Amino acid sequence: MVTLIDNLSPRQPLRHPEKQNRPEAPILRKPDWLRVKAPGSGQYNATRAIVKEKGLHTVCEEAACPNIGECWSQKHATLMIMGDTCTRACAFCNVKTGLPQPLDPEEPAKVGLAVQQMGLNHVVITSVDRDDVDDGGAAHFAEVVRQIRLQAPNTTIEILTPDFLRKDGAAEVMIDAKPDVFNHNLETVPRLYLKIRPGARYFHSLRLLQQVKERDPNQFTKSGLMVGLGETKEEVMQVMDDMRAANVDFITIGQYLAPTRKHAPIDRFVEPDEFKAYEAIARAKGFLMVSASPLTRSSHHAGDDFARLKAAREGLGARD
Repeated sequence: MVTLIDNLSPRQPLRHPEKQNRPEAPILRKPDWLRVKAPGSGQYNATRAIVKEKGLHTVCEEAACPNIGECWSQKHATLMIMGDTCTRACAFCNVKTGLPQPLDPEEPAKVGLAVQQMGLNHVVITSVDRDDVDDGGAAHFAEVVRQIRLQAPNTTIEILTPDFLRKDGAAEVMIDAKPDVFNHNLETVPRLYLKIRPGARYFHSLRLLQQVKERDPNQFTKSGLMVGLGETKEEVMQVMDDMRAANVDFITIGQYLAPTRKHAPIDRFVEPDEFKAYEAIARAKGFLMVSASPLTRSSHHAGDDFARLKAAREGLGARD
């Protein structure tokens, strides 16, 4: 976790020592299967205009997602709440680190109105980590969900949450907001946590996902992994087993891409056939839904995936 400094300006970024001192990694040439078209369609520009007009932050931009052109061209966006500055400094993430501004009490209503005006059938809401707030921002996050329900009642809601580490009661607040999908990414295998996700704890994140099912068995749970960071196949399969033990419904697996040379380097590009093998293994382990490909991201095709997730549960119930 990043130490907050009392006399630091909110706009002055904190520099994580691991990022600051890490030598620039060589750039690996992207294979053909990771190349995407540059954004620029008419609908992409229209979505971008709505986002800018409403003063919204999106993880699509902040995390430099390679799928932004496709998603925004289809009027899909993952909205990022509680500001654009994170109190963590994960080695894989492009969101800036520092001391954030205070939470905006008007943000939940603004987000609800924006979702209504964009006419979204399914929306993904994520956030930065807010270790500076007593509850990690859980009440604020839950109010965003309530405002979307109020202003866009036909929109299904997926939340991609922080871990709320050391924030007693925060998980319950989020679960009781009753999103349609509760997503929290494990990101990588336990062995790499201190290097890749130093402010988090693997088993705490796993326990968060398990709590969702214990408190509300009807909520869908989802979690994701990045590969290409130096993990082994056996470690990935162990994480799958851990997720299934926590009753996670949906797993996503995608290729890690370093946002800059100062971030954790890419160990290797995982071949498409390896992703197909991971998908087959995950399905055999009992996940209701699996998305595994080089360009898979946690929120990519989230609306379509939610429809398939519901159909998979219904089909399972019919067989039972």
